[in-house]
Amino acid sequence: MNNAIRHTWVFSVGLFLVLFAALSVVQVGVTDQLEAHPQNVRELYQDRGASRGAITVDGTAIADSVPSPDTPFDHQRVYRDSELYSGLTGFYSIVEQPNGLEGAMNEYLSGRSDSQFFDRITSLFTGDTTEGAQVELTVDPELQRLAHDTIADGTQGSIVVTDVETGQIKAMASKPSFDANALATHSSSEFVATKEELQDQNVPLYGDPAIKDRFFPGSTFKLLDTAAMLESGDYAADEELEVPDELELPNSDTPITNFRGGICSQREEAELSWIFAQSCNTPFAAAAMDLGEDEIRSTAEAFGFNDSELQIPMSVTESIFPEDLTQASLAQSSIGGFDVQATPLQMNMVAAAIANDGTMMAPHLVESVRGPDLQVLEQSEPEELSEPISSSTAEELSELMKGPIESGTAVGAQSDVVDIHAKTGTADFGETTESGAPIVNSWITGFADVGDSTYAVTVAYQDIPYEDGHNLTVSNLKTMFEGAVDQ
Repeated sequence: MNNAIRHTWVFSVGLFLVLFAALSVVQVGVTDQLEAHPQNVRELYQDRGASRGAITVDGTAIADSVPSPDTPFDHQRVYRDSELYSGLTGFYSIVEQPNGLEGAMNEYLSGRSDSQFFDRITSLFTGDTTEGAQVELTVDPELQRLAHDTIADGTQGSIVVTDVETGQIKAMASKPSFDANALATHSSSEFVATKEELQDQNVPLYGDPAIKDRFFPGSTFKLLDTAAMLESGDYAADEELEVPDELELPNSDTPITNFRGGICSQREEAELSWIFAQSCNTPFAAAAMDLGEDEIRSTAEAFGFNDSELQIPMSVTESIFPEDLTQASLAQSSIGGFDVQATPLQMNMVAAAIANDGTMMAPHLVESVRGPDLQVLEQSEPEELSEPISSSTAEELSELMKGPIESGTAVGAQSDVVDIHAKTGTADFGETTESGAPIVNSWITGFADVGDSTYAVTVAYQDIPYEDGHNLTVSNLKTMFEGAVDQ
């Protein structure tokens, strides 16, 4: 081989190695950086205009992609009955990363999941675009509509309905809501203007308040106090306890009091069943201090408090029970105050576990995922999270939860159609309306047998006048259970 040929060969091999190295760097090392570059308009059009898989409820698409002619994007994301479902679906935008189910299930919806790997390989040879998978939800469309319509307009309210034996979320709705189509626009300026308008109206755009917002649970937390009391063996439903109007707290100038002018002031001593039905504060605060912080907190954590990893598949905000409490702050925590915070889903999980003989199931929103050929890629199965209480304690608690309905704080939820068990809660954080009425968080959580299933329903309103909140939660609970029976 003469020198000229040898030099040409060496140069060619060297050039090939340089090109190969450069290609490797581009394809492996800086792919994400190039795709995210603001001037990479082609990637933006291809990604944001792709045909994503549908999100379906009872076989009907509530979110899917349709052809978008005469625009730079091949497809447009469309949401149906979005006011009902936007808290679940979130939105898919050309400006921001997807959120809600659009974000949590993005790998499947975009066709990029590991289980769709061979579909992507096939598309390389066929030239076809990889189609996203279909995500089917556990939601009952009629219950979802009922929940949405039941929440009072002009309020911050949430309703959660779950099947206690499977953990399936049958409905989850909140107000105020929004139309996700307005944020799925292909115009970035329209997106920004719409987003600012909705945020000015305090519309929650990034996560349903039922799983995102946490706030004082008030007396619904007494379900956990009662669970700890019964599990300890030191208390019984028919045991009489003292019911002082005020309970002085160690090293504190602020006593625990019962509701002023309420029924609790009528008796100096009463059975735990009566105290539970009337939601008297002082006996629960005294019992919490007697049992101690570790007992109350461990019970709360067994029911899911202080768990930052729960996903449905969207991440659920961690509900909080504090630690290193004084006796005074423990007493305040026991009635759902101090630093105790809970999401509506969390208090639904508490009621569901009691209804399910003490076994807490993992709540979930996705029933199945199917590929474009309808092959099942993922199928949800009931998953047990924990057994926070014994079946005997669950049975006692279930019986106690009849009291508020029969003769206590939730008599407005009495029904001739369904046998409801429930616990109310009110958290007064010191604010009032112009007329002097207290502004509160108002809660109710409970369960009932609905046909062959048992459903847990939780209703929560934030920042609402006391009378309005109490009346709405109780009537909404009854409406949801009677509506479920009618399905």
